Amino acid sequence: MDFIGTILWPIKWAIEAILVAFHTLLTAIGLDPDDGVTWVLAIVGLVLVVRALLIPLFVRQIKNQRRMLEVSPQLKKIQDKYRGKKDQFSREAMSRETMELYKKTGTNPLSSCLPLLIQMPIFFGLFSVLQNAQHDGVGVGLLNEELSTSFGESVFLGAPLKLAISTADGNWTVIVIASIMVILMTASQFITQLQIMSKNQSPEMKNSPMFKQQRILLYLLPLVFLFSGFTFPLGVMFYWLVSNIWTMVQQFIVIRNMPTPGSEAALAREARMAKKAQRRGITIVEDEKPAVEKPKPAQRQQPVNPKNRKKKKK
Repeated sequence: MDFIGTILWPIKWAIEAILVAFHTLLTAIGLDPDDGVTWVLAIVGLVLVVRALLIPLFVRQIKNQRRMLEVSPQLKKIQDKYRGKKDQFSREAMSRETMELYKKTGTNPLSSCLPLLIQMPIFFGLFSVLQNAQHDGVGVGLLNEELSTSFGESVFLGAPLKLAISTADGNWTVIVIASIMVILMTASQFITQLQIMSKNQSPEMKNSPMFKQQRILLYLLPLVFLFSGFTFPLGVMFYWLVSNIWTMVQQFIVIRNMPTPGSEAALAREARMAKKAQRRGITIVEDEKPAVEKPKPAQRQQPVNPKNRKKKKK
């Protein structure tokens, strides 16, 4: 077993265990064990389990993005301090101060990529499992010879799950289904990135160099799906498509309920909350400040009666 195979072995074992568990459950409720629909639903179940396990990392990613937004002014000060200085001493000092800032504030610029980095081994593990089943190989775990053969020969709407557009050999059913999935994958990825860029960015973030990089990725990432979709088997593409749809819906819920402060989504949420409170008859005070007592008007002195003056003199 090679180095990559050694790394993917526990991932493949877990993938096979989840697939076999859902396949057994679906077969128990009456679905055909060799039908492609059964295996596609098992792949959907795999996506739901994996993405549910990644929710804590996603929440951590959101919190880290908030902290990165808070420290961006301090980070800009460090960059301005060493701007134009290209000597080795200045570069090392800038890197050291930046790392100290990250350590002090508990931020990590790589944590935003953590959910994606964790999903990639799972994706390649599923690709390896399906490729192994395509050649009638036995899995590393619960996917025995019978189940592996069933998975490798399963057909969904007339299209074998083991085939891709590049290996369709004139099978137009595979080409049509795979093309539709590529379009849906590309569209879901584009919508996910677009709603982040257009609604969930603060004015400070839109003026930063990072925003320009994200705009490039907005159009670059869908192209990756467009070209890679022609080489991956249908079974792997189902996993990718369902995972993209999960990400799109999850991002919509987060942007609607936990938007970035100062962003367009945050202003829209404040407007919704104000309308909701108005319907309930509740008055929302945006900035509650301690009430300042107004100075009381000076009391006018009553004119003294001259008779009383005379009495006082006496």
